[in-house]
Amino acid sequence: MSLLTNSTIAPSGSSATTRHRRLPSWGRGLLWTLLAVALLTATADLTGLAAITASPTVRAGVQLAIPILLAGLGGLWAERAGVVNIGLEGMMILGTWGAAFAGIHWGPWAAIVGGAVFGALGGLIHAIATVSFGVNHIVSGVALNLLGAGIAKYLSSLVFAPITHNPKQSPPVEQLDTYSAQPLAAWLKGLEEDHPRYVLSDVAGILRGLVSGVSPLTMITVALLVLSYFVLWHTRFGLRLRSCGENPVAAESLGIDVYRQKYLAVVISGGFAGLGGAALVLAPGLNIYLEGQTNGRGYIGLAAMIFGNWRPGGLLGGAALFGYADGLATLTNGTTVLGLFYGVTLLCVAIALVQLYHRRWTAAGVAVASSAVLYLVYLSIDALPSELTSYLPHIVTIVVLAASAQRLRMPAADGLIYRRGQAG
Repeated sequence: MSLLTNSTIAPSGSSATTRHRRLPSWGRGLLWTLLAVALLTATADLTGLAAITASPTVRAGVQLAIPILLAGLGGLWAERAGVVNIGLEGMMILGTWGAAFAGIHWGPWAAIVGGAVFGALGGLIHAIATVSFGVNHIVSGVALNLLGAGIAKYLSSLVFAPITHNPKQSPPVEQLDTYSAQPLAAWLKGLEEDHPRYVLSDVAGILRGLVSGVSPLTMITVALLVLSYFVLWHTRFGLRLRSCGENPVAAESLGIDVYRQKYLAVVISGGFAGLGGAALVLAPGLNIYLEGQTNGRGYIGLAAMIFGNWRPGGLLGGAALFGYADGLATLTNGTTVLGLFYGVTLLCVAIALVQLYHRRWTAAGVAVASSAVLYLVYLSIDALPSELTSYLPHIVTIVVLAASAQRLRMPAADGLIYRRGQAG
């Protein structure tokens, strides 16, 4: 009887383990990337809108994703330590001015350093207010956004206006060189331009946009993303910092200096946001400081971090999505942007099929209704108004956050006021 029981239980346990085995995080990321490429390719081919997968659109999307990714990376560091950083926008604004000031005096590499330093100063102000004085994190962040805009405007009128006779912009800053992965980029160019618009040319256009015209700041940003993941999840320092965002009282009881960890995280957060501001100043074709040039990208970076569930890989996906939407709206017209409605319709149909397979009838019904509405909009008009296309990244941000809200899990002590000695 015991042999029969053991032989019966073992396979059952083994099959249960197999059923619940999940892909590793890198595997899920690769799967989502392939699905995104397939969706864009199908949309471009079925609608005949070549710009959706054209290399200039993808290249612009990468360039516009970098400031969002850096701002989101700043939010990740601060919130993993338990400090809500809604002041990323103000830190980015300070970074744009600092980058322009340093850039016109000492060159583009100094602009990168200047942006990071000014952003870090904004982070230091936020840390003093929230960590040392216990100010509500949201109130401090909003105040910092106003303060950053005011300081940049004042300094610009003081320093740049005598040179440009325009207090809203700086003199030109020397640009960084860009690089392409040759001969791969040339081969992909041939595939994109010399073939009909089928899957091969679409994929070649996407890949060419990723490997050509790459700025050194893009490479630095990718390296910082990987480094942040390693430091926060694979070092003792990162473990201590994250413990302050989960349970600072327990962290203090174990001898961790919670104030020190929070200060470091928020100052680093500001430095990353300032780098995002420098990326805007050094963007190809712009290379100047402009008042209001952040255009809410600090908030979008925060949204990308939330969409990514406070993880670097998810943050990368969110920044890529918002950057691509920004690039598409910048380089194309309302007709091409409207083509995305067709693509999202396909996505909703796929979601509905998956939900029906799992017998989640309500979710399937919502997906079917959404796909019907989007397809009717796609058929009813020829192009989206320019007033809507210019706000496409912001609209995408709201929709994506609303759709992903149910699966999010923020650090347990994020935003809570902590005072030293609570462990006693």
